[in-house]
Formats: sequence, structure tokens, C-alpha cells
Amino acid sequence: MERSDKTARELYEAIKAKPTRPRFGFGRKPMLINIDPQKAYTCVGEFATAYETDPDQLSYINQLAKLARAKNLPVVWTYVAYMQSGEDCGVWGTRTDTPDSLQNIKVGSRRAEFDDRLEIDAVRDVIINKRMASAFHETHLQSLMVWHQCDTVVLTGGSTSGCVRATVVDAISRGYRVMVPEECVADKHESPHFANLYDIAIKYGDVIPVADAIAHYENWQG
Repeated sequence: MERSDKTARELYEAIKAKPTRPRFGFGRKPMLINIDPQKAYTCVGEFATAYETDPDQLSYINQLAKLARAKNLPVVWTYVAYMQSGEDCGVWGTRTDTPDSLQNIKVGSRRAEFDDRLEIDAVRDVIINKRMASAFHETHLQSLMVWHQCDTVVLTGGSTSGCVRATVVDAISRGYRVMVPEECVADKHESPHFANLYDIAIKYGDVIPVADAIAHYENWQG
């Protein structure tokens, strides 16, 4: 194991400034997947589980979603919520049982609601209630990728070290190119946030400026 006295942020910034591997690059057609931008994770000051990294995160997500719709490209929003008993959370819900625990994000609760700042087209956009970390796990997301003939996923949301990373790994495992706009993902603490951006950038996908994602959608032609 290589030893270092650098922080996770410093390690990430070093490979960002001097990449060790080329980017995968965008493919032919992207799908925008916004992972769990719900109040349990976005309403800082109201819920202990909430976090914020870039204060403009949700504005950027709205911009990407608007551009995707304008090009008739698919937009997906996921959220986590469980039945009243919490039994559909499985073993993941057995570690704690407090008001802030995962299995206590109930269907229809305020914690399960999307952030009010988001601009979601409830008629056109796809909304998925997922129950595990990856947006692909036991959802119909794979079928949507096939139906829309998408070969690239653009991922936003949180957390970087949890559901974003899990979805990144599942996406590349299925043969998709993965784009993570850096300003559009967030985590509770900077160490896991930057450690996982580092891992994604050198292993599983492209961590890119949101400006690059915006430009790609603006210039996309079917």
C-alpha cells in the first residue's frame, strides 16, 4: 500500500490537475439520472441526514434536466422510501431504529419528498422509488436504458460515497459510460466525498465540470 500524508481532497485535486488516465468520454446518447435529491438529504438544518457540498447543486441539476427535455432526452429522478413497517429496507434497516434511520423514511413522508427547489416534470420525467443504494438494483432503470438506446449515464445527487458510487459501479458493470458532474454531487463529509470522486475518476467513470455536461446537452444532436 502506498502511503501518503495527503487528504482525500488533495489526492483528488492532484489527479484532477494531472489525470493519470484518459476520460471515457460521452457516448452516443445520455440519460440524466438524479439520485435521491429528496428532503431527507437536501434540507440542511431540518434533517440530521441532510448535507450540502456545492450551494448551486440543485440549480445545476435543474439546468441539466431542462436541457435534456429540450432535446427529448430521458430524465430520471430516484428517491428512497419504505413501507410503514420498514420491512422492505431489509438488512440495511437493522443497524439502528431512530427517527433519522434509513428505514424510517416512509412512503409519503416529508423526508421522502423531492426538494421543493427542483423542477420536475411529473408527466414526462421518470420517477423511481428505489430501496437499495444503486439506482439499478431491482428497478426498471436497465430496461429504460435499453428502450431509449442510451449508452451514457449522467449522474447527479447524493451521496457521493453511497448511492452515487453504487450507481456508478453498476452502470459501468453494465457497459455504460458514466459522467459525474462534480458540482452536482454531494456528501455529508468532505473526506468520503473527495475519496469517492478520486475512485470514480481513476476507475469507473469521468468526473467532469458541470459546464462540460451542460455544453454536451446544448450541443447534442440525435
